[in-house]
Amino acid sequence: MNGEEKVSLTPERLKILHQISVVINSILNYKELLEKIMDIGLETLKAERGVIVLKEREDFIPVTERDLRPRADSQEEVKRISRSVIEEVIRTKKPILLHSAIDQSPFSAQESIIISQIKSVLACPLFSRGNLIGAIYCDSLSEKGVFTEEDANFLVAFSHLAAIAIENARLREMLIDENIYLKKVVGEIPKKDLQSFANIIGQSEKMLELFSLLKKVSNTDVNILIQGESGTGKELIAKAIHYQSRRREKKIVPIYCGSLPETLLESELFGYKKGSFTGALYDKKGLIEEADGGTLFLDEVVDISLAIQAKLLRFLQEGEIRRVGETEPRKVDVRVIAATNRNLKDEVKKGNFREDLYYRLNVLEINLPPLREREDDAVLLAKYFLDKFSQKYNKEIKGFTPAAVRLIRTYPWPGNVRELENSVARAVSLAEGKFITPEDLGLVGVGLELSPQSLKKSVKKLERDKIISALKHCGGNKTEAAKLLGISRRSLYYKMKELGIESDAT
Repeated sequence: MNGEEKVSLTPERLKILHQISVVINSILNYKELLEKIMDIGLETLKAERGVIVLKEREDFIPVTERDLRPRADSQEEVKRISRSVIEEVIRTKKPILLHSAIDQSPFSAQESIIISQIKSVLACPLFSRGNLIGAIYCDSLSEKGVFTEEDANFLVAFSHLAAIAIENARLREMLIDENIYLKKVVGEIPKKDLQSFANIIGQSEKMLELFSLLKKVSNTDVNILIQGESGTGKELIAKAIHYQSRRREKKIVPIYCGSLPETLLESELFGYKKGSFTGALYDKKGLIEEADGGTLFLDEVVDISLAIQAKLLRFLQEGEIRRVGETEPRKVDVRVIAATNRNLKDEVKKGNFREDLYYRLNVLEINLPPLREREDDAVLLAKYFLDKFSQKYNKEIKGFTPAAVRLIRTYPWPGNVRELENSVARAVSLAEGKFITPEDLGLVGVGLELSPQSLKKSVKKLERDKIISALKHCGGNKTEAAKLLGISRRSLYYKMKELGIESDAT
């Protein structure tokens, strides 16, 4: 008999099945449901031990285990179930009834049967909508012939009810997780911004040109390269494009490429197969697969090694990926938005970035202007952050003093919008009066001459001072200094070389 055949049951067993269906269909919690199914199965069949295995990714793994014997170490003993029986049930998609497992071929020679002295076994596949989703296994170590043909018929019928309830609970849990994700994402964006780019604040000519470009590219599916200094809002632009595109109902999956070593970045991007390396205990979906149907945001793409660049290029060309340790390709439909705070074309000339990958990513280029080129926008943003942090810290701040406004307009903001936001947050938390003063903002290098002629020089000096300060604060640890500065370790080395900062500048 297989999992799809009709079975005959006594009126008493039919009544029990009806009662069971009412019980299990009233349980919404996934884990609680599995435990209840296992308990009902063991109690009805008078079994001593039981396991439910379910399909997770490509493997079948135990999700619920029970051992009802007195003084049994369930965690240890249940591991000694007959996996060979379960594997045979999954392979044949048919139930197995063994009246005397220890004497009965072909399982009598199996290690688990011999070691645990398993006498009676009853196992059945779990089907949902015609698909095999797992198996339910019961056994007895104390008696032979515990299970009857009627028990087997009952377990087949029970497994159909259980499988439907399990799939419904799984679907409910998946929808809850997805709802939480969407609420989190939507909660980060003002409602008005779901239909516009209003969360990107700016009224300058350069920003108005940017808004016009974003409206044009959002409805296309081309890959986009965003270039701009650290703190200019590259991820914000990427999210705005995603939420205006046809992919808005799927995920945008960001990954900061500068924070991961090559091997870890490869497994994060492409996923891996169970057993492909030490610690790969299960199949893992990579971030490219996670973004299937949506958008992958590669932040600081310039920090990707040449070896991973080659694999990324193959994915962009073929629309396929291979998990680490796998040979079969997987089709994925992903839009890629890449970002960098360095000139990627210059990196191509230096041999740090593949030219063919550059052209694959740079189908359309967006350049974000630094905040020092948007004086009026700096004031506008400062007022926005003032309202935001006044509410957050429960403080009644009315605005900025004229001197503070002049400072905001003329300060070069080497950290751009991120630095402005941090400065306003600090000012609001420390301010004692009703208006923010220049002293409250606590900016480095306020006394510098900030004429247009000296602007670039001032920015470089500020960057140099901040990097040296961060290195001293972190005792020369460049990894920690990079985290403190909000840039990758590779970007820190690049800046140190550019600004003539010695490695021992601590």
